[in-house]
Amino acid sequence: MKSFDVPVHYRSPLVTAIKLKRKGEDKMKKDYTPTVLQLGDLQVLLARHFGFCYGVENAIEIAFRAVAENPGKRIFLLSEMIHNPGVNADLLALGIKFIMDTKGNMLIDWDKLKSDDVVIIPAFGTTIELEEKLRSIGIDPTHYETTCPFVEKVWNRAEKIGDDGYTVVVHGKPGHEETRATFSHSKAHTHTVVVKDMEQAQLLGRYITGELPVTGFPEDFKGQYSHGFDPAKDLQRIGVVNQTTMLASETQAIADYLKQLIITHYQTTPDKASERFADTRDTLCYATNDNQTAVQGMLEREADIALVIGGYNSSNTSHLVELCEQKLPTYFINDEHCLLSAKLIRHFDLHAHMEKETTGFLPVHKPLRVMITSGASCPDALVERVIERLAVITGNEQAATVIKEQWEI
Repeated sequence: MKSFDVPVHYRSPLVTAIKLKRKGEDKMKKDYTPTVLQLGDLQVLLARHFGFCYGVENAIEIAFRAVAENPGKRIFLLSEMIHNPGVNADLLALGIKFIMDTKGNMLIDWDKLKSDDVVIIPAFGTTIELEEKLRSIGIDPTHYETTCPFVEKVWNRAEKIGDDGYTVVVHGKPGHEETRATFSHSKAHTHTVVVKDMEQAQLLGRYITGELPVTGFPEDFKGQYSHGFDPAKDLQRIGVVNQTTMLASETQAIADYLKQLIITHYQTTPDKASERFADTRDTLCYATNDNQTAVQGMLEREADIALVIGGYNSSNTSHLVELCEQKLPTYFINDEHCLLSAKLIRHFDLHAHMEKETTGFLPVHKPLRVMITSGASCPDALVERVIERLAVITGNEQAATVIKEQWEI
C-alpha cells in the first residue's frame, strides 16, 4: 500500500515498531490477538489494528501540500479534515479556515470566498450541491480533494444500484458529513433514504409491507429521503449501502432484515431475491473492518478496563467504544491529558453525549490489565503518549522506558 508524507510528530517510534513486527509475522492479517506490553505491574493489551488509515493519511498529506504550494493565498477547508481535534488544530495553526462546521452550519459566508482562494474537500467527501456552489464561485473543488477512495467506492456502488432500478437505503448517521455526501451522490441517480439504525430499518420495513400508511413517512424520515420519494412505489426494489465507518454487524443485520422482509412480503424465493433486493456487498472500508475485528479479537482476552482514543465526534471510534462496552468498563478519551491521575479520568459518555469525569476508574488490585485501541483518525503518537501517561500514573514509568528499549527504539 502507498506510504504517505505526513508530519513526523504524528508518528510513534514505539507503535511503528510494533505494527511492522506484527505485519511481518502476519502478512495475511489473520491474527487478531492484541500485542501485550508488560510495563511492571501494568499490562497493556494493544489492539492488532488501530490508528491512521489510508484515507486519513492521504487527506493529511494533501492538506499540508496545499499549504506548501500556495504561499500567500487564502486556504479553506470545507469542514473538518478528519474527526481528530489535534490534527484540525494543526491545520488551523497553519492559517487554514473552516467554511462550515461538521453539521453543515456556515462559519464563513459564501460571498466572502473569491475565485483565487484554495478550498480543500475533506476526507468524508462532500455533496454535489456544494461542489457546484464552489464552481459557481470559480473554485475547482477537485484540485485539492481529499475524499477517501473507499467513500467514493460507496458512491459508485449506489450509482450502480440506482442504474439497475433499485432505490438505495443508506445505513448511516443522517447528520454526518459522509452520509450527507453519500446521500447527495446517490439521489442524483435514484431515490434514496437514510436509516440510522436497526430501529429505523424496522420502521422502514413497516412502510415496505404497507403496515403503516404512507402519510406518516415524511415525518418519520424527515430530512432523510430524496425529493419526490414515494414509499408505496420506491420501496418495492431496494439495495443497501452504508457510511463506511458504521458498525459492521449492524449494517449486516439491517441488510439481512430488509432482504428477508422483501422475500416474505413479495412471497418470492431466496434464489430470486435479487429481483427485489440488490445484491450489495458490504461497503465498510478495510480499516473500519480491521479495527472492529481487532477489538473483537482483543476482547477475547481478560482485562480490567478499556481505553479508546479519538475525536469525540468520530463515528468509527464511537463504534469501537460500543464494542468494548459490551464486555468491560470503557473510557472514550481525546488524549493523554484525559488521564488526570490514577483515580480520576475525563472521558466522553456516548450515551449522555457529554464529557464527564469519573473517579476510581482504575481498580486498586495489581497487576492492572488495560486494553487500548484508537480510531482511524487518531495519530499513533497520541497512542504512545497515552501509554506513557498510563505508566506514569500507575508508577511504571521506568518500565515504559525499558519497553521502548526492548522494541529497539
